[in-house]
Order: sequence, then structure tokens, then C-alpha cells
Amino acid sequence: MKKNRLFAFAAATALTASILAACGGDEAGSKDSTEGGKGLDTNIVTIATGGSSGPYNIIGTTLASKYSDTYGVNSKPQTTGASVENINLIKEGKVEMAFLMSDVLTEAVAGTGNFSAPVDNIQQIASLYPNFVQIVTPANSGIKTIEDLKGKRVAVGDQNSGVEVNARNLLAGHGITYDDIKVDYLGYAEAADGLKSGAIDAAFLTSGLPNSSVMELANSIDITLVSVNPDKIAEIAKTQPYFISLEIPADTYGNKEAIPTAAIMNALAISSKISEEDGYELTKTFFENLEALGNSHQAATEITLEGAQKGMVAPIHPGAKKYYDEQ
Repeated sequence: MKKNRLFAFAAATALTASILAACGGDEAGSKDSTEGGKGLDTNIVTIATGGSSGPYNIIGTTLASKYSDTYGVNSKPQTTGASVENINLIKEGKVEMAFLMSDVLTEAVAGTGNFSAPVDNIQQIASLYPNFVQIVTPANSGIKTIEDLKGKRVAVGDQNSGVEVNARNLLAGHGITYDDIKVDYLGYAEAADGLKSGAIDAAFLTSGLPNSSVMELANSIDITLVSVNPDKIAEIAKTQPYFISLEIPADTYGNKEAIPTAAIMNALAISSKISEEDGYELTKTFFENLEALGNSHQAATEITLEGAQKGMVAPIHPGAKKYYDEQ
């Protein structure tokens, strides 16, 4: 009787092992966990993005879905206050990847501005697409130039976001400090609501084009986009080299003419703790899915393999470098 019980136990154990093997009993994210594909060393790929209505979050959501499907890992976007918070999340080991602006990444690497010391565990995968400084005001506000913002209530983005950093620096380049305006720290959607209700006079909404909050606002009220003089941008760029001069194309928001403004390149950053092999795979999958990313948000259509290797402001991740070297 005892022998029969031992035999039954052994048979049951063997059957269980067989079922687990057939069902892929390895942990999600292990090297053998993906069907027909390669796994990753890491089990989690959290991507820090930005506000829920911004391009970072829209593109990041699509990218996370591709990583989950391709590698069987737990990949998801994390809505944040954007650039400065995203760098701190990487610094603290709370996320693996992040979208952010090059001006803030420049500060992080150098240990200036919002960072009291260099952030040494952040690397770059790619330069992405330009973020356009979109200074929006109601058409009847009388605000035509940046200088007209003096004395006005102005939304400058979430506090310590990339929007807020470049708004502060661009204002400073025009001789304007926060003491000269009434500052509101508002994200995209909140700033658009403030403009619609008349609670604020103008707002900086720096992002890729088009910004969904500005589009919705333009369908509700008549708006004006404040232009930024290209000569002034060139002057500011002598000390803030990440600023470039670009135009918001005509008809982006019903505007009849192109609007000259400042722009800053976006960056895709990654923790240096991610292995070279994983960095290679994540970079490869990113570029293999540019069409899907572009379908999720128009701004991502401007990302190219060639352009991604230009204008990097942080050390390149060795896995990304390996991918580029093979192309």
C-alpha cells in the first residue's frame, strides 16, 4: 500500500512538471519566456512619461505594449510630472526608461540647475523629435510678444517639468524673471482649462506637434500663438545650446501662417543598470516599431534612425551603441 502511494505521488509530480514545462513555467521576463522571441534579463520595464494627455504618455503607452508583447515582461508607462521627475525616478531606481527633454538631461549630466550633483546612472538611447515651445494666449488678450507677458498670469508647466525649465530659461533670455509675472504651475490639460475659463492669460505648452490640449482649446476659443524671434533664440543658444529655432507649421491649430518659436530635442533615456544585452533589445524593438509609435502620435513620425544618433547630451547606453554600430 505504501509503495502504491509513493508511485502515485511520483506520477503526479512528473505530470505537474510536464504541464508546467508545456505551459512555459519560467518566470515572465526570463530568457526563455517569450514565444518565438528573445527574453530579457529584467522582468520589469517601467517607462516614465509625462502628463496623461501629452505625447510622452501616448507614445510611451504604445512602446510599453510592444515591449510586453515582444518579451513577455511587465512593461507599462508611468504618468509623471515629466523631465525632472523622470530623471529622479531613474536615479532612484524606480523606473527603467524615461522620456524627457534635452535641456533637463543636460542639467542632470552636469549636475546643474535642478540637480545639485551629476546623475551618474542615466544614459541615452536616442534623440527623438523636437519639442516646440508653444506659448498660447486667447486671441483677445493683447499679448503679441514674450515681453507682453510681464504682469500677466502665466502657466509655465508642472513645477520642475521640462516645460517649466525651458519656460524659465526662455523668459530669462528675454530679461524676464518669475518676479515679473504671476506664475501658475499647470500641466497641459489644466493650462488649457485655465485659458478657456480666463483664470490665466497665457501658457507654455512645450511638446511635440500637435498638442492635444491645444487642439481642444482651439476648438473652444480663438487663440493666438506667441512668436519667438529667431535672432533672440540664437543669442540665448550661446549659453543654452539645446535651444534651436523652428516654426510651428501653418494650420497646426488653425493658424494661417507659420509661427517662429524655440524648440528643444526630446530624449529617450535608460538606467545604466540595464544590461548591454537588454539595452540592445530595447533599442532594436523601439526602432522596429516606429510606424506603430507614429500611428499613436504624429510627433513620433519625426523620429529617424539617423537623427536619433545626433545631438545626444548624455552618455550613450552600450546596448544602444551596439545596435547603431550594426546598422
